[in-house]
Amino acid sequence: MSMSTTAHPSTESKEHRLKSYLRERAEDGELYFKGKFIADDVGMSPKEIGALMVKLSESATDLEIEKWSYTSATTWRVEPA
Repeated sequence: MSMSTTAHPSTESKEHRLKSYLRERAEDGELYFKGKFIADDVGMSPKEIGALMVKLSESATDLEIEKWSYTSATTWRVEPA
């Protein structure tokens, strides 16, 4: 139980950071991006971003998130809901 308790805030914090970043960047309309290009901005690896994007696409009510295309890495499309 303590393992999930200590790991959970870290994931939650990263999820919140990514969601805030996306909300800010998409407030004027659509945003298209690849995780590897925003990794430094949000302080996460492209792999972490990809995993969180899947999670956010299912849970975020204020953002519309979809996988847009795949060419050497997934391109994501985000816009305000």
